[in-house]
Amino acid sequence: MSDPFVPTKQDHFSFGLWTVGWGGKDLFGDPTRAALDPVEAVHQLARLGAWGVTFHDDDLFAFGSDHTSREAAIKRFRAALDETGMVVPMMTTNLFSHPVFKEGAFTANDRSVRRFALRKTMRNLDLAAELGATTFVMWGGREGAESDAAKDVRVALDRYKEAVDVLCEYVRDRHYGIRFALEPKPNEPRGDILLPSIGHALAFIYRLAYPDMVGLNPEVGHENMAGLNMVHGCAQALWAGKLFHIDLNGQHGPRFDQDLRFGSADLKGAFFLVDLLETAGYDGPRHFDFKPPRAEGTEGVWVSAAACMRNYLILREKARAFRADPEVQQAMVAAGWPSLATPTLGPGEAVADLLADRSAYEDFDPAAAGQREVNIEHLDQLALEHILGVR
Repeated sequence: MSDPFVPTKQDHFSFGLWTVGWGGKDLFGDPTRAALDPVEAVHQLARLGAWGVTFHDDDLFAFGSDHTSREAAIKRFRAALDETGMVVPMMTTNLFSHPVFKEGAFTANDRSVRRFALRKTMRNLDLAAELGATTFVMWGGREGAESDAAKDVRVALDRYKEAVDVLCEYVRDRHYGIRFALEPKPNEPRGDILLPSIGHALAFIYRLAYPDMVGLNPEVGHENMAGLNMVHGCAQALWAGKLFHIDLNGQHGPRFDQDLRFGSADLKGAFFLVDLLETAGYDGPRHFDFKPPRAEGTEGVWVSAAACMRNYLILREKARAFRADPEVQQAMVAAGWPSLATPTLGPGEAVADLLADRSAYEDFDPAAAGQREVNIEHLDQLALEHILGVR
């Protein structure tokens, strides 16, 4: 019998070069693995069944590379893409590693740094368009502060808006088929990062000059770091039509950014996230932003990457079985799922009609309504039993 959990390009799984290429360096220790050649990463990911590869500019060529060395790195990378059939669905720019960005990039107090950040991003928008990327992620890892005395946040948001507006104009002027996706994160590396959650980013988008061009790239670990529910956040992003991209990984609650392989932490949360993506019409990449544990060697990197995809496919099958289970369907009815889809006001009903309806208030029995069973524990247990494989 063939293995049903082998990924194919039709699954649209993608990985960042910075994920499998992470050498294990952290705040307390040096790298434990040798640097990974981006060309090798492309070939290895293709062999595992991945569809796409993403990168920051500085993942492919060193910061400050001259034109010749930059073009040579791009040529080698493009050849690897052609040889494997891999695509670049998303690209981004590193505006956080070099000391020049230590106080911010688009929101740095230093105007010259802000202008440099814009030019660096524009240069890489050209490369993204050249490679066929349709999404450009913007993670503002240095857009923040460690002290409320550091800057006026209202003015910083003015500068953030200005930067995104300018970049949208750049894309529009060149007719690039690229949308931007903001990636929220509450903290790390800054003490407090601007646009720390899905909700903050959504509110920001609607103040932009071109809100239709800007959406979200939420990450499981980042929302969990803020103590928030990733499934609820992604549902709201989908509801707003703003889930342009997604970063899948694992995280044990509100602590430092762990970037565990997808499905290895908060298994129930991962299950409901896959269920949401597969039933709500999300058609973007399933992108894994994880880091192979520092204790692993080179082989462990690929074991971990393969497991991200395999776990998604397993959870997808379990989510489909959950939805198809007659007992689950009955439990959903008992919990009131179908009723929620019915508008509270009837067709053509106005506020005056609601006020005239005695059954809505005068004759309504709140005591009786308060005693109704909601049956959520039964429904939740059925989901858990599907996850555990006993149904």
